[in-house]
Amino acid sequence: MLNNKQLEFLITLKEHHLIEYLKNRSFEELSAITTDIKACTLPINGLSNQQREKYLTTLSYVEAQLNAIAQSQNRDDDFEFIDTSQFNPMTSTELIKILGLTIKRDEINKLITFMTCISAFTEDSQLNMSFNAPSSSGKSYIPIEIATLFPSEDVIEVGYCSPTAFFHSYGAFDKEKQGYIVDLSRKILIFLDQPHQQLLAHLRPILSHDKKEMVIKITDKTQKFGLKTKNIYIIGYPSVVFCTAGLKIDEQEATRLLLLSPEISQEKIRDAVMEKIRRESDKRSYYEALYENPERTLLKLRIKAIKREAVSDIVIKNHELVEQMFFKRINKLKPKHQRDMGRIINLAKLFALLNLWHRDRDNDTIFVSDEDIKEAFSVWDTIAPSQELNLPPYVYNLYEDIIVGAYKEKNDDAGTVGIDSEGLTKAEIQKKNYDVQGRFLPDWQLRQQILPMLETAGLIRIESDPKDRRKILIYPII
Repeated sequence: MLNNKQLEFLITLKEHHLIEYLKNRSFEELSAITTDIKACTLPINGLSNQQREKYLTTLSYVEAQLNAIAQSQNRDDDFEFIDTSQFNPMTSTELIKILGLTIKRDEINKLITFMTCISAFTEDSQLNMSFNAPSSSGKSYIPIEIATLFPSEDVIEVGYCSPTAFFHSYGAFDKEKQGYIVDLSRKILIFLDQPHQQLLAHLRPILSHDKKEMVIKITDKTQKFGLKTKNIYIIGYPSVVFCTAGLKIDEQEATRLLLLSPEISQEKIRDAVMEKIRRESDKRSYYEALYENPERTLLKLRIKAIKREAVSDIVIKNHELVEQMFFKRINKLKPKHQRDMGRIINLAKLFALLNLWHRDRDNDTIFVSDEDIKEAFSVWDTIAPSQELNLPPYVYNLYEDIIVGAYKEKNDDAGTVGIDSEGLTKAEIQKKNYDVQGRFLPDWQLRQQILPMLETAGLIRIESDPKDRRKILIYPII
């Protein structure tokens, strides 16, 4: 067992020194280090985000080495009997209520995040999502809180790392293949900050489920031999959650991810502040009450039981209902709808997985009910407008509430809507945003990220100001 000084020293080690240190530790020693680090990262210890990130990064290296030893020694977790008769059918409303113990409002966001995490326990129905929103909006809080419900060995939280560090951290060297094997099967990957763009490029085939096993080559600099090529074998499909303050995302990633944004309404912020006051006033009592909550405890047990079932296939028999409900909502088909349809189907499968003890089964195959399909489309309808346009909801809502609102106010007052409408200046958009949301919208973010995204989506047109060609005017297309 390491004391606080030893742990503080451990998290300051450079990558190659840390890896060397861990290689010389036994399975029992690594298990003890894992326990110590997890104890340090508990909210009750009041670590800063920077400190917590360092501990979590170190923990990822420890768990990678622990997993490598476990696989080589064929170790199994202690078996715990779970009485599945205690799991009643669960609706999305009931699930949202339990998640609401720690996450206020954000109903659709916490539901989809939970479904993304539980999709890791499927064979090939994993979801991938991205939280895109300004800083301090709670985009990292939601996945971090939901991840606490899942077995820690299945969750990989990464603050930031380069592609090389990622593959070294989670890969085990295979002598036969002469390369590193990175097994991401049934894992939940949470990037608390947008990862390196090169890493995203490497993960694209995994995000789109192009191939279950793929080989990539990276170059690594060694002290003895200089640059050296290494083979990385990536196996399996993880469920992936990205959290980033950047609003602009590459189109190749956008089509592979569900784009979400936390709520930033005054009501949500008020509820979040009140929850923080309760938590910070008496952390011990707060977490004792949380951990003893019977509904939350039963949900954690349900997740463990779902994992243990090792479902290999989830089948939709009534595909006619899927076709009917999908084409009812679509006027004109786009290539992107192929992936959207896949996400809706995966959502339906995940609702079935959540209630697998109450669904028709054939050994390790379960069958989706009509209720699951309807639940999936209900969730999709909530996020569809922004997904159709490849926009984070934050950007789409800014267009609807701020740009369109300011445009109508300006032209209604002048009586020029639809005739000789006047466009908006950037300053007018920023002022309206401050009046509605109570926060300043940076000029660079509006100019470099938001306006280009809205123009590409066909929601605005930008023209030069006839009175001053150095300025631009923004016209929403309504």
